Amino acid sequence: MSLRSLMAHPLAWLLAIALAHVVVRVAVSPALKWDEAEQMLWSRELALGYGAQPPLYTWLQWLTNQVFGPSVLALSLLKHTLLALTYTLMWLAGRELLGQRGAWWASASMLLFPALGWDSVRDQTHSILVTAMACGAWWLLLRIVKRSRSVDFALLGLVCGVGLLAKYSFALVIGVMLVAALSVPQARRALFARGWWWVLIVGGLVVLPHAIWLASHLQEATAGTLAKMEIQPALGRGLLDLLIAIVGMLALWALVALAVFRSACWRRPLMPVAPWAQQIFVRYVLLALLVLLGMVLAAGVTHFEGRWVLPLLCMVPLAVFAARPELQHHPRAGRYSAAVVFIALIFLLAAGLRPWVTGLRGHPDELNHPVVELGNALRQAGYDSVSPIIAADHMLAGALLTRFPRAPVNACTSSKNVATCIASHLARARTAGQGWLLISREDRLEPGWWAGASAGRPALAMQSIRLPFHKVRPGVPPAHYQFVWQPAGTAGASTREP
Repeated sequence: MSLRSLMAHPLAWLLAIALAHVVVRVAVSPALKWDEAEQMLWSRELALGYGAQPPLYTWLQWLTNQVFGPSVLALSLLKHTLLALTYTLMWLAGRELLGQRGAWWASASMLLFPALGWDSVRDQTHSILVTAMACGAWWLLLRIVKRSRSVDFALLGLVCGVGLLAKYSFALVIGVMLVAALSVPQARRALFARGWWWVLIVGGLVVLPHAIWLASHLQEATAGTLAKMEIQPALGRGLLDLLIAIVGMLALWALVALAVFRSACWRRPLMPVAPWAQQIFVRYVLLALLVLLGMVLAAGVTHFEGRWVLPLLCMVPLAVFAARPELQHHPRAGRYSAAVVFIALIFLLAAGLRPWVTGLRGHPDELNHPVVELGNALRQAGYDSVSPIIAADHMLAGALLTRFPRAPVNACTSSKNVATCIASHLARARTAGQGWLLISREDRLEPGWWAGASAGRPALAMQSIRLPFHKVRPGVPPAHYQFVWQPAGTAGASTREP
C-alpha cells in the first residue's frame, strides 16, 4: 500500500495526529507533569498494585521504558499509542453499523471531548487506557450481536479484564453495558450463544493476580478515590458538579454538530441503521445517568470530573450517528469532518504553545523548569549520577530520574512523615556504601521540609542553584533549587540515623 493510499484512509489522519503529539511533547520540554512524574517513579519496578490505581498502565510504561529508557519519549509514546488505539477501536465499532465516513465521525468526534482531546494530552494516564477498553467493549458487543463467535467472546473477556486492570471504574461501564444489552432480545440471545463462557474465563484469568492483591490492600486501593469524590451531605453541590462534568464533556461536540447539520439533527423522524443497537444505546445512556445520579443521592458523592464520565459516555457520537445515518450524506458533511480536524489541530498547537503561554503570563509551571541544566549543574557540583536522590516533590523526582536513570530516585512529601521517610532512604544508602542527594525547588517546597530532612543529623551543608526558566518573559525570577550532596564515605553520609 502506497503512502498516498494510506493517507486517503480516514483513520490514518487520527493516527497522524497522535504521532504529531508525540513529536510536539518531546520537543516542548524535558520536564514532567503530575501524572507523567508519577508513572516515571512507579514504573521503575513491577508490582501487582500501585496505591489507588490498578497496575496495567504502569506495567505498560515499564515495558516502554525498557525499550526507550525512562524519558519523555517513552511517556509520550505510550500515551499516544493508547490514544491511537482508542480512536481505532471506536472506528471499528462504528464500522459495525456505519460506512467509512460515519465510523470516522464516531471515532474522531471524541477529539471534541475536552477530557480526551485536551486533558489526555495535557496530563492523563489511566483514563486513556480505560477509555480505549470502553471503545473496544462496544466494538465487540456490536460484533457479537451481529455474528456470535467464540473468538469474539474471548476478545471481549480480554478487553473487560484489561479495562479492570486499567481503572476500577470500568466495572461500572461493563455493568451498565451488560444490563442494557440483556434488556434487548436480539442482543440477549447473542450474548448467551455458544462460547459466551469465554468472557468469564479469559476476563477472570486476566484479573485474578491483581484481584488476589486487592483483597489484602482494599483500603489502600480505595482511600484515594473516595477522597477525590468528596463524599459529604451536599446534594445541590453534587448535582451541579455532575451536570457540569457531563455538559462540559459533550458541549463542544454538540455545538459543532448543531452548527454544521442544523435542523437535520431533529427535523426528520429517526431511522436508526440498526434498531436493536439504538435500543442498547438509549438504555445504556439512561442507566448510566441513573447510576451517576444515584452516586449523588445515595452515596453523597459531590465531586465529578469530565475524565471520570468519559469512558461511560464516549459512545454518544456513535449512538447519534447510528440514529441519524443519513447525516453521512448531508450536503455539509464535509464541513463536519473539516471542523473536527481543525479543532484537533488547535489542540495540537495549544499543546506545543502551553509552556510559552504560562511563561509569558509570568507564572512558569512544570514544563518551564530547566531540567537538563539542573542535571548538568548537579554533576558539576559533584553528584556522581548513581547515588540515591531524595526530592521534596514527586515531579522533581520524576524529572531527575530521566536525567539520572541509574540512580534510585524517590520523593518524600507531606503524604508521608518527611523525617522518617528521608531517614529510611539515607539508612539504605549508608548500608549500600553510597552517598546521597537531598533536593527541593522553591516553587513547590512544603513548609518544614528541610527541618524534617535535618532531624537527628548534623547541620547540612546546603547549596543553591539558580537557573533561568525556559520560555518565559524577561524579568521572571529564575528557578531556585536547594540541595545537599554527601558523597560516599564522608562524615555526613555515614551519620547514624535516628
